[in-house]
Amino acid sequence: MTRSDPVSDLDCNRLKEYFSLLCKSNPWKESLDNIAQVTRKDLIYDNMVVYQTDFNSRSLDVVYAKSTGRGKSAEADASWGESLANQVILEHKTIIEEPLSSESQDRLASTYSIGIPINAVTNLPGVLILIRFGGPEYSDQDKTLAQWVGGMISLILRQKILDEIMVRIDEIQTISQLQSDFINTISHELRSPLGFIKGYTTTLLRTDTNWDRETQNDFLEIIERETNNLSDLINDLLDSSRLQSGQMKFDFSLVRLDSLIRDEVNRIHLTHPNLQVELDIESDIPAIEGDSRKLAQVFDNLLSNAIKYAPETPLSIKLRKTDNHLVVDFSDQGPGIPEMYLSRMFTRFFRVPEQSMKAHGSGLGLYICKQIIEKHCGSIKVSSSNSGSTFTISLPYSLSNEQILAEEAQL
Repeated sequence: MTRSDPVSDLDCNRLKEYFSLLCKSNPWKESLDNIAQVTRKDLIYDNMVVYQTDFNSRSLDVVYAKSTGRGKSAEADASWGESLANQVILEHKTIIEEPLSSESQDRLASTYSIGIPINAVTNLPGVLILIRFGGPEYSDQDKTLAQWVGGMISLILRQKILDEIMVRIDEIQTISQLQSDFINTISHELRSPLGFIKGYTTTLLRTDTNWDRETQNDFLEIIERETNNLSDLINDLLDSSRLQSGQMKFDFSLVRLDSLIRDEVNRIHLTHPNLQVELDIESDIPAIEGDSRKLAQVFDNLLSNAIKYAPETPLSIKLRKTDNHLVVDFSDQGPGIPEMYLSRMFTRFFRVPEQSMKAHGSGLGLYICKQIIEKHCGSIKVSSSNSGSTFTISLPYSLSNEQILAEEAQL
């Protein structure tokens, strides 16, 4: 008696349906969704799980799971076949598991599972797990068809891995370009103040010229300004490195943002007395848990950027309260930021090309701002038009802080 081929037993239309899934250029997860839907008509499973070895940890991770309803309340190992998946990886073969007894009335206690090895990449083995609660048992035909489906899933996962590799390559190329731009920028930013400092120091030290007091003071002010630029650059580099490595320390305590903003505006007026800043601060602003020095650093950076890239234009700062966040808007009336660059404004080393030639900068300031705000469980974003830019910071506060504020007001 000739044994039938389980794949050829499928009618032509069903075969076309399977092969058409591989021909579609869908995202990998959508392709697996389609495979799961079509496969269930032929293999009648309750749960379908795809495991794959993680490239870095080498552990077996779930990359796809589909449950049709039964078994959602079962224990994780019974529902998703973790132990069976590890056994398939260890023995490199298809394994069928059946319950010790088929007499149980509890369908979840009668688990029929099949594990199929899949190899999207040679050194990253995976497993396809199909689970039936309450049977029936898997036949030889089911086994062969499941292996065939496993081969299809291998092709889909191969495309997934290739897509991830291409994304990673793009990220590496972007980082490499940013680092190259950063080296060029830093070289310029270091040479420029050092050149000023050396030039004016040499001039002051000349013995063949007697400079009047006013000229000497002018030279010393330039030296001080360039020294401060150099100091700011070094501090940005150190802060960026500490934030990236997780070594920056934060000292959290209750902070009043309204007071902090006013202090920063007063401080900036010492060096820019003609700067117009409109403050719009709501009353009854609650305190937040934060690092006052780090938050002041963020506000100072945003104010300095506005002065640097939108000179001689008014600034406005608004502080308002939502249900559970304090929101700060820093707005200028400068030329704005081209839309194509908005998504990259908080990227390490990035500088808007049109602006990088107009003012000093390392491309680290906004990156540092974002990291500090996120350490406070907040967010920062930017919007822009040809009439100016707005940086919006959102920071959470708790109801207990509102109570503290009320108590302080009564004192």
